[in-house]
Amino acid sequence: MSVRVRFAPSPTGYLHVGGLRTALYNYLFARHHGGQCVLRIEDTDRTRFVENAQENLIKSLRWAGIEFDESPEVGGPYGPYVQSERFDLYRKYAMELLERGAAYYAFDTPEELDAMRERQQKAGIAPKYDRSTMRNQFTLGQEETQRLIDSGAPYVIRMKVPITGEIRFSDLIRGEVVVSGKDVDDQILLKSDGFPTYHLANVVDDHLMKITHVIRGEEWLPSTPKHVLLYDAFGWERPQFAHLPLLLNKDKTKLSKRQGSVAVEDFVERGYFKEAFVNFIALLGWNPTADREIFSMDELIATFSLEKVNKAGAVFDTQKLDWMNSQYLRAFEPAELVRRLKPYMSDEMLSKFSDDYIEKVIVLLRERIDILRDVLTFGDYMFDKPKNYDPDYLQKHWKDTTLELIKPLIDIFRSVEVWEHKHLHDETMKYVESRSVKLKDVIHPIRVMITGKSVGAGMFETMEVLGKQECIERFDLFVEKKEKGLL
Repeated sequence: MSVRVRFAPSPTGYLHVGGLRTALYNYLFARHHGGQCVLRIEDTDRTRFVENAQENLIKSLRWAGIEFDESPEVGGPYGPYVQSERFDLYRKYAMELLERGAAYYAFDTPEELDAMRERQQKAGIAPKYDRSTMRNQFTLGQEETQRLIDSGAPYVIRMKVPITGEIRFSDLIRGEVVVSGKDVDDQILLKSDGFPTYHLANVVDDHLMKITHVIRGEEWLPSTPKHVLLYDAFGWERPQFAHLPLLLNKDKTKLSKRQGSVAVEDFVERGYFKEAFVNFIALLGWNPTADREIFSMDELIATFSLEKVNKAGAVFDTQKLDWMNSQYLRAFEPAELVRRLKPYMSDEMLSKFSDDYIEKVIVLLRERIDILRDVLTFGDYMFDKPKNYDPDYLQKHWKDTTLELIKPLIDIFRSVEVWEHKHLHDETMKYVESRSVKLKDVIHPIRVMITGKSVGAGMFETMEVLGKQECIERFDLFVEKKEKGLL
């Protein structure tokens, strides 16, 4: 049988990085086995629905290079692929469970359910629907049940969980899982408003869409016994399950936005390369080999295996992500980096600077940054004269005698005809030797005059890229401000 997997997010906001990993593992598994990857939108919980969330989810997935064979956008033979368009199906299958004796009607009010939970809490019992005492078809009898239905009384349909015996299933990552029936709640399958719960809709859709492998986050592991019971109640073949480890903060707590960004779109906005981000996400809990960490999408597909996914949680380490992004930054061709930087540049910058100049700036700075767009902040002085000069750096490296020491050197620079970093270095060395001073006595002042900053690329390489005219203008501007007491 051909492998068929699905990614089934709820449109409740942004795409979480954990969601991206789930989508990616489904995609890699499907492509590795020559199967299909399906996108299904699970929007049955209308209370959590967020406008435009579906579009944003799809946009983030497409940015990451995950393409679906079937989805709300591309269609497919098992659609519709949005659950709110499939409600009639869920009611039909809920009725089938009632006929099979695997589900039942319940008429409890919210107040009655609250009182039940309170009683259980006081008795030290784990909260769970009490089929033997609450208002349902077993305690009311068939006649009263029918009368209530006919009178239009609100009801839900609950799953009838066996109170004895064990529920067993196999997980491709965790092995054999065994749960006692008495620990599983009689889950609501169809709510009083006719909306299905996640559990019913999920199982019905996975069966009708012929899903062979359910690959999802560890947080769904406690729900799996309920799903297994539903498959068995319908007489359907179970898919194979694989529950992925949690993503963790550095302190090993569950990854949450309290400790930093968790939305994929935040990392897109920050300027990470999609290739680096996908590479990083893929290795959160799985690595095909111990001797390397940089993989293309094709290499990830070729080597992907659920058997090598760890059970333990994976730490989402942004320092590791920065390192990985920097590896791609150094590996890409400069012309490609120019193309990728341009969307972050203003129209004014784009009209002012040639591709050739932008490329030289990127090559100059990329060893000192991790993210491409930081060229524009770390190296802002490459695109505009300094507005400010680092006061601490000035105080440390600018002495009362510095201006008189630098002025003759500026005149030497004015007369230089070959504006190339080695030549600029050699001329400067000749000058400092003639004045019996050290290179650092002039190089730090030059840096602050040219860039306004204390850190940057090699000073003479920076001057070469900026060009002679720009450098002389910056020297003169600084000297003028210094002589007027403005600095």
